[in-house]
Amino acid sequence: MKSYLAAAIQLTSVPDLHKNLAQAEELIELAVRQGAELVGLPENFSYMGEEKDKLAQGDAIALESEKFLKKMAQRFQVTILGGSFPLPVDNTGKVYNTTLLIDPSGQELARYYKVHLFDVDVPDGNTYRESSTVVAGTQLPPVHFSEKLGNLGLSICYDVRFPELYRHLAEKGADVIFIPAAFTAFTGKDHWQVLLQARAIENTAYVIAPAQTGN
Repeated sequence: MKSYLAAAIQLTSVPDLHKNLAQAEELIELAVRQGAELVGLPENFSYMGEEKDKLAQGDAIALESEKFLKKMAQRFQVTILGGSFPLPVDNTGKVYNTTLLIDPSGQELARYYKVHLFDVDVPDGNTYRESSTVVAGTQLPPVHFSEKLGNLGLSICYDVRFPELYRHLAEKGADVIFIPAAFTAFTGKDHWQVLLQARAIENTAYVIAPAQTGN
């Protein structure tokens, strides 16, 4: 694997699909102008808002997100990791938290549905129940094999707290691991960086972790 430039696109996504996609396009273009050959977007890159609104717009968000990723990869001739977006699951009223890896021709290289859902009571008083609207994936994440970019392993956010998943990726040959995220401020300030470093050191792999929220 040769050296190359990878970009982790940082966003503060809002409850406006088209506004988020426009911002993502602007930052992807900036990254490519600076020489990026691999671009990663954060978890929930195309929509962040109330869960009921996300579910109500789920079909449109999924359709537009996938179209956007393929269009951007083709337009800028780069490989793009599509952070994550909601993909409705038939007859459940819920979604998969879904990430896609897209090649420069706009073809899907790999897909992963988040396995570890964020069901947590945080000491700051907040309670999170991702499983109330999201169906957990049943397959461990894939590794896409690439001579040019290295072998690319997929994961999403809360997965980072489960080292066995990353050992699975390493055993499958991952050189680079994606961890797109929308971490909470309370846990992120103490845990985010050290968890990323741990997963990289344990598995002798590069970690690319595009994140949500900030200035």
